[in-house]
Amino acid sequence: MQTRVLGRSGMKVSALCLGTMTFGKEADESASRAIIDRYLAAGGNFIDTADVYNRGTSEEIIGRALGARRDRIVLATKGRLPTSDDVNDQGAGRRHLTRALDASLRRLGTDWIDLYQVHWPDPTVPLDETLSTLDSFVRSGKVRAVGLSNYLGQDLQKAIDLCDRYGWTPVSSHQPQYSLLFREIELDTLPLCQREHIAVLPWSPLGGGVLTGKYANDEVVPEGTRVAAASPKLQANQLSEHNLTVARAVGEVAADIGRSSAQVALNWVLHRPGVTAPILGARSVAQLDDNLAAEGWQLEAAHVERLDRASRKALPYPHDMYRMINR
Repeated sequence: MQTRVLGRSGMKVSALCLGTMTFGKEADESASRAIIDRYLAAGGNFIDTADVYNRGTSEEIIGRALGARRDRIVLATKGRLPTSDDVNDQGAGRRHLTRALDASLRRLGTDWIDLYQVHWPDPTVPLDETLSTLDSFVRSGKVRAVGLSNYLGQDLQKAIDLCDRYGWTPVSSHQPQYSLLFREIELDTLPLCQREHIAVLPWSPLGGGVLTGKYANDEVVPEGTRVAAASPKLQANQLSEHNLTVARAVGEVAADIGRSSAQVALNWVLHRPGVTAPILGARSVAQLDDNLAAEGWQLEAAHVERLDRASRKALPYPHDMYRMINR
């Protein structure tokens, strides 16, 4: 599998990252271990998790599954969200993040985390406290590189500036939602990350499964899918006419080139300027195999344009003017 550099960290990671939110829920421990084994056998070396995934179960499964293979893996996890009912078991402040990191290290059975990320912004905590805390983790040897997730472009820029000003460990990565259905980071966050050499690790590159083709024909929502488990309001949002139109375009391109819809949607994200490694989420080895086949080839320009056109949304001012000027 192709490798790419993880931002300013110098670490080389697989072009497809294995996400593990399904571990301990949609995939039991046996299935999760099989997914990890298959990913590593395919040449992958980048695994992403979070302490909140099934209240630490995902991290525990990964720790037991990796064993002696730990040194080969670039292991990423995240802290910020609650994993218990303790009122202080959340946030991006020094107290919680310190406890969260130590707990993640125990569950993962390792002495260090390669990439430690703040899962969501915390408006109750000054950003300089969050960043100085992350810097202390690196200085202690418990963390190799740090990243942010789901931050606004303006707050990401502020984080970059604070790290430069105080000599703190720079932000190496940003983990945003990005797919043919959710392209908003192209307005400011993605260009910022390109300019500042920050790795972009898109989550949900298949639009919550909508781009796999399961729902493109306006049929009854298949049982056992994430959309089926969602609230009626969320279902309506995910299966909007725009989203289904994009899903159908993906399916048409897939039929043209003899690929699955998932492979087409992932390949589009994989080759967007500034993207380092889309995060794959799999419930089974078969699903992982299909996703892994998105790497090693590239959509033709005509197909990219077809997907870009189908997924393009009207923009608010002044972004609409920027689009017009830069045509």
